[in-house]
Amino acid sequence: MSTSPPSLPSPLHNEIVQAEDIKSDESSDQDANKIAILSISNDEPLVTRRELWSYYLYCNGDNGVGPLGYTQTLFQGLATAAGYDPVAGPGSSCLATTASGQCVVPWGSGTKSVSSVVLIANGISFAIMTAIFTTIGSAADYGTFGRWLLFAVTVVCWAAQYACMALTTPNRWSLAMVLYIIGFVSYGATLVFFVALFPRLARNTPHARQLREKFENGEISTEVYEQEESLEKNRISNISTAHSNVGYVATLLLNLTLLLPMTNNPKVDNYVLVLVNTYWVALGIWWFILQEPRPGPSLPEGEHYTTIGWKQIWAALKTYKHLPYTFMYLFSFFLLADGLNTTGTLVSICQNNKFSFSFLQNTYLGLSQAITSTISTLAFWYIQRYWKISTKKMFVVTNVVTILIPLWGMIGIWTERLGFHNVWEFWACNIVFGLFQAPYYAFSQTMMAELSPPGFDNMFFGLFGLSNRASSMVGPNVIQAIIDKTGNNWQGFPFLFALCTAASMVIWFGVDVTKGT
Repeated sequence: MSTSPPSLPSPLHNEIVQAEDIKSDESSDQDANKIAILSISNDEPLVTRRELWSYYLYCNGDNGVGPLGYTQTLFQGLATAAGYDPVAGPGSSCLATTASGQCVVPWGSGTKSVSSVVLIANGISFAIMTAIFTTIGSAADYGTFGRWLLFAVTVVCWAAQYACMALTTPNRWSLAMVLYIIGFVSYGATLVFFVALFPRLARNTPHARQLREKFENGEISTEVYEQEESLEKNRISNISTAHSNVGYVATLLLNLTLLLPMTNNPKVDNYVLVLVNTYWVALGIWWFILQEPRPGPSLPEGEHYTTIGWKQIWAALKTYKHLPYTFMYLFSFFLLADGLNTTGTLVSICQNNKFSFSFLQNTYLGLSQAITSTISTLAFWYIQRYWKISTKKMFVVTNVVTILIPLWGMIGIWTERLGFHNVWEFWACNIVFGLFQAPYYAFSQTMMAELSPPGFDNMFFGLFGLSNRASSMVGPNVIQAIIDKTGNNWQGFPFLFALCTAASMVIWFGVDVTKGT
């Protein structure tokens, strides 16, 4: 965080300010700096209780059960049912009791394993997200574009989830892949553009306003102000994450009302996806109704929403000397998220194979993860608030445990006694994932907020989204190539463990949040 005082109120309405660290002394950078100028309005509406709760409710509904969990399971299940065992030859079934465990589907002029196809779908999704975040991510800081952009990607995600009702036969696995990609991309975009709202909300809560007044009146020191401001950001971040986990639990429990009585209905999985999506629609729509207007500045003359993003990114990249820790964090988190996201996908592939693509079993496993996630998020927040521990230290604790997941998967290369070959291991993995991964996400986004210059929320959170959700362009492609060559899902874990460990070391020992901005 910056050790310099924040911008003081100005008598000018909507005064255009520029973060000091974004300035450049070189005349050749002046045009780029003009592009980077954003507005921090001094009279933004105070965050109301209704508005804050509508924010939490959106998080509650946008919990990822559908687009991240069930849709992948449905897609992988249909592809497996449509494929054949390469050992037994064309015409054989991957689901036969005598199957070798390998499964391929037609792909181009040849075939490709189902696991590789799922990873390719993820790689395509992340590539599309990269294009979205780099092209129009920064444009969300201007005017009301960000508000409508979030609404648009939310509606697209809702539509893709409802369209999954058409996925009823194995020969539609390619359509399942398309809907999975659309849902995954739009879901990832909702996370990025919605999370980018929380720093602005945190700056305008009644408590934050009181802190600012005390600081400006000299009643509290810069150190106290920054510590309390950080805690306020963590409060909203952790509570919203907890709400997402509560929504995860509620959604999974609702799903049981269909999965248990309709076990033998061939369309029960499709009905469950409709129920999951309707839950999000019912809770998420309130944000768009109750959100207070906090528009950014007008788009600079001569600029366009489809080009301003790249100019913003170029302007931001040219400030790396002024914001070294911000960009070090972004680059390292790019690699870390690449490893962890791909690890999650690979474990899910192994889990789906182990439990025969059962929505019911995945619901039970998801409940174990969701319940522990909710408890751990609130527990970590209480510990941080009680002992006033820095965000980075909390992040490191959660991060240490999560990188042990690919290490555990490596063991499965040499033995089938351990390393995600047994039912109990997937239960343990989901519980450990819940205990540490949920607070990991909360603290990682708070670190980004603390390393971002005020007023550049969407631009830097767009880069963060590129580092977080869109970073797994590399991992899935490398892992699918390894799996295709070896025919063994577990051979991908060593690469993922090395990637996660190297990136984590840079963040632990190289990023100084207190000097970040």
